[in-house]
This record gives sequence, C-alpha cells and structure tokens, in this order.
Amino acid sequence: MSFFSDLRNAFHSLRRTKALVTIVVLTLALGIGANAAIFTLVRGVLLKPLVNRDENRLIYIRQSAPGLRDEDTTFSVPEIKDIESSVHSVQQFGDFSVIGFTMLGLGEPREIQGGVASGSYFDVMGLHPVLGRLIGPQDDGPNAAGVIVLTYRFWSNVLKQDPNVIGKTVRLGSIGDRTGTVIGVLEPCVAYPADTDIIANVVTSPHHLSATMVTGRVHRMTELFGKLAPGATLDQANTELRTVYASIKKDHPDAYPASAQFSINTKMLRDQITSGARTVLLVLLAASGLVFIIACCNVANLILARTVRREGELSIRAALGASTWTLRRMLLAESLLLCGAGAAIGVLSAQPLVSILARYASRFSVRALDLTVDFSLLWVGATLAIVAAVILAFVPRLPTADKANGLNVASGSVRITGSTSRRQRIFAVTQIAASFVLLAGACALVTTLLALQAARTGLDTPHVLAIDVPAMTYGKTPEQVLNFYKESIRQIDALPGVTRTAFGLVAPWRDAQNFGPGLQYSGEGHVHNNEDPRAMWRTISPGFFAALGVPILQGRDFNDLDDKNSEPVAIVSQTLAERMWPGENAVGRHVYWTDPVLEFLPGTDAEKARFRGPHRIIGVAADVDDEHVVPEPTATIYGTFADGQMFGGHLFIHTNANPYSLVTPVTRIIRGMSVDQPVEHASTLEDLRAKVLAPDRLNSLVFGVFAAVALAIAVVGVAGVLAFSVSARTREFGIRLALGSRPENLLRSVVSEGAIMAAAGIFAGALFGFVAARVAGSYFGDLKMPGVVPVLVSAFVLLTAAVVASMLPASRAARVDVIQALRSE
Repeated sequence: MSFFSDLRNAFHSLRRTKALVTIVVLTLALGIGANAAIFTLVRGVLLKPLVNRDENRLIYIRQSAPGLRDEDTTFSVPEIKDIESSVHSVQQFGDFSVIGFTMLGLGEPREIQGGVASGSYFDVMGLHPVLGRLIGPQDDGPNAAGVIVLTYRFWSNVLKQDPNVIGKTVRLGSIGDRTGTVIGVLEPCVAYPADTDIIANVVTSPHHLSATMVTGRVHRMTELFGKLAPGATLDQANTELRTVYASIKKDHPDAYPASAQFSINTKMLRDQITSGARTVLLVLLAASGLVFIIACCNVANLILARTVRREGELSIRAALGASTWTLRRMLLAESLLLCGAGAAIGVLSAQPLVSILARYASRFSVRALDLTVDFSLLWVGATLAIVAAVILAFVPRLPTADKANGLNVASGSVRITGSTSRRQRIFAVTQIAASFVLLAGACALVTTLLALQAARTGLDTPHVLAIDVPAMTYGKTPEQVLNFYKESIRQIDALPGVTRTAFGLVAPWRDAQNFGPGLQYSGEGHVHNNEDPRAMWRTISPGFFAALGVPILQGRDFNDLDDKNSEPVAIVSQTLAERMWPGENAVGRHVYWTDPVLEFLPGTDAEKARFRGPHRIIGVAADVDDEHVVPEPTATIYGTFADGQMFGGHLFIHTNANPYSLVTPVTRIIRGMSVDQPVEHASTLEDLRAKVLAPDRLNSLVFGVFAAVALAIAVVGVAGVLAFSVSARTREFGIRLALGSRPENLLRSVVSEGAIMAAAGIFAGALFGFVAARVAGSYFGDLKMPGVVPVLVSAFVLLTAAVVASMLPASRAARVDVIQALRSE
C-alpha cells in the first residue's frame, strides 16, 4: 500500500477523534508558529546580509575608555588622521559624527538627529542613492557648498516620498548655523551608528570646521569606519591598529591618562550593528524552542494515550501480518497530517506575530525596523512540522505478530504497560522542566522591572511637563536668545495651573547620554592634575530645582542678578560637595572646570576664560541623576543660562493640573514669539522614564507570555497523564476501596504522583537552567543568572499548579464505584 493510501486512511481515522485532533493541532500550531516567527526575526536581524556592498570587508573601529565608564567613545580629527596615515591593512576610512540640528525648510520646524559625514563615507560603506546623488570627495573642505542627503525612512515617513525635494534649500542650526541643498535620498539600509534623519557634509556644521575641532586631540565626537584592503583580515587590522594606537598614546600621554584605560578594537560592521540585539534574540529563540519542546511532549502524551486505546486494533493488524514498519508508517501518516495542519495554522498566525516582534526588537536593533516576512517562514514551519511528526510517530511502542504489547485483544478495558507509563511521566517531567526554566527567567525579568519602577528618582515626575524648545541662534545675538527664553518662561508661568517654569539643558533619562562621561573639575583646597575627578555639566535657569521638585539643601537658587556682568557662580550637587569638602559647608567655596576639551568650546577667549575660571558656590542641591533609571550618587555642577553655553534646550513646566492640557497653549505662546521655533516631544517626566523602561517592560511581557503558555501546557499535560492513569487503574482503585482503603488515601496518592512529577521537573529544570546559563554566560557577558527569589517563586507556582491540576483526576479516583470497577473486566 502506498504512502498516499496511508495518508487517506489516516485522514479517515482522525475524523473519528475530532476533539483530540483539535487539541493536538492547536498545541502544535502554538509551538510551530512561535518558533517560525522568532526564527524569521533572528534571521532578519542577525543573519540576513546587509545591503552594503563588500559587506565582508566593512569594519567598525572602536575606541574605549572603561575608566571613564565609556565602552564606545569616539575619535578626534587628529586621531583619525594619525590612523589613516599609518594603517595599511585598511584600504579606506570613512568618518561620521552624530549631531542634533534644528531644521527649517522641509515642512514644520523640527529638531532632528543628523549625521555629518566625510566625502569618503558613502563609498566606504558601499551605499547608493535611490534619488539624486550622495556626498562625495568633491563635497569635502571648507569651501564646498553645503549639501544634504535624506535617509530613506525620513523621506518616506515625513516627506511621503516627494520626488521634488531634490534641490530644496534647508537651514540647519546646531553649534552655529548653515544652509544646505538636498542632493539625494539614501537607499533603505541599516541606520548606524544612529537612526538619523539626514546626513550632511562637514561644511554644514561650523563647529566641525573650527580650528579647535581640527587640532584638538581630546575633542572626540566622530565615529570611524573602514574597508579592509584586499586579502587583509580582521585580525591583521586589529594587530596593526593596536600597534599604531600604542605609538599614538606614547607620543601624546596627556591625551590618554592611565586611569581612563584607553584602548582600540575593531569588529566587522554587521557584528557591531547586531551586537545590541544578539543576546536578547538568541534567548528569545531558546525560549521559543522550549515552548516547542513542551508542545511536542504534550502532544506525545496524547498520542501515547490514543495508541494505548488502539492497541487492540494494532494487535489485530500485527496478528494479520502487518510489519512493525507498516504500523509505524501508518502512525507517521497520521502525525504528518496533524503536524501539517498545525504548521499551516502556525505559519498563518506567525505573520502578524513577526510584525509585533519586530517592533519589540527595534528597541535593541534598528535593523528590525526594516524586517519583512519571506519564504523562510514557510520552510521553517515545514521543517518543524516534519521534526514533530517523526517524534510523534516513533514515540509509541508497537505490538508484533508474536507478542501483543500491553493489552489483551479480547479485553475492552485500558491497561498501561510499565514502559508506556514511564514515557508519559518522562514527557510530563520534561514539560515541567522546560516550563520552570521559562518561568524562572520571566520572574527574574519581572523582578528587575518592578525594582526599576519602584526606584525613587527624587523628582516630581507626574507633575512636570518637559518640552523640547531648542535654542535658535540664526540671526540672533546671545542676549536675544536668552530674552526669548525669559519671556517664554514669564508667559507660561501666567497660564492657569502652572506653578513654575524653568529652562534646562537635558531631558532626564532621554538625552543625558549625549554628554558623555562628564568633564574634569577641581575645587578650592585641591591640587589640579590630569587625574581630576569628573562631574556632569548642566546649564539651567532660576527656578529649575523648584520646577522639578528638587530641594536646595544649602544656600540659595540662581536669580536674575546672576549673569555675565556679575561674579561667576555655581550650584553643586550634594554628592560633589561631600566628596570635595566632607563634613564642611561647600557654600562660599570655589569650583572650576579643568577638562582640556573645554578649550574647544565656541565663543571668544574672554568667554572661555570666564567659563573655566573659579565659580563661587552659592547653593548645594539634592542629587539629580538624569542618566540612570535607578539613581546613583551624581556629581553635578550647575551654571545659570544667563552666563553659560546653550545647546539644545528644554522647558520644564510644573503644574497641579493635567500636564498635557498645557501643550497647546504653550505651543501657541512660543510660536507667537517665533514662528520658526520647533516645539516638540512634550512628555511628562513620568512618561519619559516609562519610555526608557520600555525595553525592560517588553522583555517582561514577551517572556511572561512564553512562560504563561508553557505553564498552561505543562499543567494540562500533568492533568492528562494523571487522568489517563486513573482511567487505566479503575479496577485497582475499586479493589483498594473494597478492601477498606479510604477515599482520601486515594486522593492523596494521586495528588502525590502529580507533586512528585512536578518536583522532578523542577529539579531537572533547575539543573538544566544552571548549566545552560553557565555555558551561555561564557559567550554572552550580559547574560545573568536569576536570583533566589525568582527561582523560589517559580518553583512554588509550578508545584502549586501541578497539585491543583492533579485534584480533578484525584477526585475521580476517590469517587470510583466499587461494583462497576470490579465488573470492568
């Protein structure tokens, strides 16, 4: 008989067990669909080739300073020139700086994240335009015209793919203002090192052309990429770069203090792009694999139960001459139909799941934003279906012609052989073990999330509205910019419900990382050297601390008299005061900046000298950690916006009303004062913090869903094994009751079986999880073991769920009718 005949017979056989077929197909659809979707995600983010030409030769060159808590710092122009002139295993270099711009000329005024690239950047990266041209060597130099390339996502999402954008003039504001002409649109590609909206040539950023930028070795703000020379390897490039870098450090010791631990390294570009998502995606793939194992074990138990009930039929077939292979082929045909149906439903459900998971993964890798579903989804589903079908077909033991396995042909009752019972229990224990691993991981993530959410920030986050209002300096003097903010604050303070408005340089948690590891400083009574401590630099207006709900512990706040015409003053954080003058009053002492990078600040020599000169401390404020979600002791020096540099800028509005009700009137006030002023990204500090926590929340949600599904399947599996065991032991229970055994003893016996299986599964899962975590930890340094609390909670939940699941079959055993049980044979 052909295999197609087996399939036809299998179809007719399965039609008689619709409930079983439904459960099996849906369980397999869950396992196969989840794995197909996640493998598609992993393939699209980690494995799929980049669009960049010569991808296998593209490298990312990274400078690190662990002593400054900066694992991926940037390069200065002199460093790049030294490397380019001395390294020969890299054929060509391209540099790229990330910088914020205010942009006018393409729709609404807006604040954007842009890139400033050298003329060789696009050639090195192997990228092409979809419209117009890209920046080339002819666009380098101080005399070149300003040109701008739009990224494909910005062109599509904001400009709706307008082909007439080429040739438009755009005004860009940053540290200085320039205009540029749109010359092209970049093809869809991975946005790295940042998800920028535009990429401009160097002349559009006056700061990049300044003498301080060109000559300052410690003025680091540029990313460096390269293309390996033909025949060169990554190891060769690493070796040569480290040799050259050691020579650079030796020649310029002041720029590389020993405490900073400067080093250089290279990675293939694709590895660098995917590094942020690799661990979480591989862990997610492992989690989906565990769900597939749980689903297969659950279905295997159902197939085992069905096979036991069919042993009479199978024994007759064997007695009539059917070989073991014939019977096995019959089971394989049934399994293929079940798994094929499960795979079909799973693949269909996986397509929308891929879109959901792509949005989740975009928190870790921008590459997920361009993920599309392709035929890989189908072949992954088909492969998993075949694997599951083979497993299910070879799970049951089959009778032979000379020996029926387990059931007398003439018998109408169900009896389970020892081997079948053991297999069922092994599958149940495996389900619990896999569920325990998932549950422990999910509990660890939830515990971490709860700890992050519960951390006290020291800010009145629900009642403070932060709005981006970046400084617009085009055609304005510094005094005019300052007066614009002062008048904005005055008018906003007059709105109903507003208690205080203030200016600040940094929006907490969102953009503080843009300011690096802080600047070196010293203070009265301390000797300045190149190992000076570091502090964060923040420019604020009077009323900033009151607007954010931060107390001033000593001294006073800034006022309108603290300006460029008065003595330089500062407010310091509590941590800085205690570190510099422990047990003493810091008010009245002086603090000053010593970091050499401050030589490259824009402004006149007199302005720079004033900024770096001694500032009298007029107040000590409670720490404001605007970088970390869980606050840490933070050294910060605050200067008043009337006597300091302003880049970007935010307004912080404290209100007792609904903060978002102020967005419209505030926008109206600011646009009434300056029609070109961007007013964007209005958000309460509470929502800003929640956005930063979004990856942790998504991790908890995704792994929590996996754990819940796994737990549900495992609990049903335990209940199913015990229910089938009880039905097969009806006669035994009847005899025990007839001999005087109490029903509660039978109840306790069956529940104990479930608890023992759960305990065995928890132990096996804990052992497997420990070994797997240790092995994975050697490859992924950011992978951590769950703590004691998540492990104990997971064990308790699983054990409780198993006991509860055992109660139904146990109660059936305790209610066995003695007479009916004794007549069952």
